[in-house]
Amino acid sequence: MKTLVWVEHDGQSVKDATLSAVTAAAKLGEVHLLVAGQGVDGVAQAAARIAGVGKVHVADDAAYAHQLAENVAPLVVELMRHHDAFVAPATTTGKAIAPRVAALLDVMQISDVLSVEGEDTFTRPIYAGNAIATVQTRDAKKVLTVRGTAFEKAAAEGGSGTIEAVAGTGDTGLATFEGAEIAALTRPELTSARVIVSGGRALGSGEKFRELIEPLADKLGAAVGASRAAVDAGFVPNDYQVGQTGKIVAPEVYVAVGISGAIQHLAGMKDSKIIVAINKDEDAPIFQVADVGLVGDLFKIVPELTEKL
Repeated sequence: MKTLVWVEHDGQSVKDATLSAVTAAAKLGEVHLLVAGQGVDGVAQAAARIAGVGKVHVADDAAYAHQLAENVAPLVVELMRHHDAFVAPATTTGKAIAPRVAALLDVMQISDVLSVEGEDTFTRPIYAGNAIATVQTRDAKKVLTVRGTAFEKAAAEGGSGTIEAVAGTGDTGLATFEGAEIAALTRPELTSARVIVSGGRALGSGEKFRELIEPLADKLGAAVGASRAAVDAGFVPNDYQVGQTGKIVAPEVYVAVGISGAIQHLAGMKDSKIIVAINKDEDAPIFQVADVGLVGDLFKIVPELTEKL
């Protein structure tokens, strides 16, 4: 099988989510990559160095400058004439592109793949991750999104893929880019961080969130996350949300501060290697998955913990 993988990038470098997608695609057969954007020669060169990659298709066109799904999907469909499967990371961009590709190909998409059991058989989570379904497809062309936390990252160096320019399919006119508000991060990005400190609604306010969570994260060299309740309350931006409706993470250490452990939050972080929970309610669901639990007042425990680090 020939598998086409969507390369997640920021215009300058390949994002880690792509490396996990390459690992998943390699289980299906020959791996080809698609780099779409404007002025993406550097990205293409980096993509070609990923271990296990045979070919990198590059579509350098103004129509893909902002990677709008409405413009990228027809390009993918054109390339699928010579590929058997399309794999995209289960990121915001991947989740926007893949359904459109599946619709244009008139096939069923398989989402959030956790493992590849065969050329047509995969596992994926259902019921917020409380059950794992094994699904089989008869479609000639496969369209998959893969959960990055379920696959090891392919080596970013060591490959020698060939780079091939491909003609773009142009601007469909279905969507226009109006602008973007990009948050400047001084800490690690959530989905690639080794350590994450997340805060919940129990912190009470955005001021307390910044006062308690951020110093602890800085001491640990960690990314900052939050529960949906904290985001909905306006404590932090939506980019911080961890959970089924936010970002799926699996760091080496996950520190949950004032988070009760709703099912949708657990679905986004329960694959973390070590989970540390701080909560005054000893019956909070978060303690059922925690490796280390501290029962007590977070307003006392967190400053003490930060001071001792």
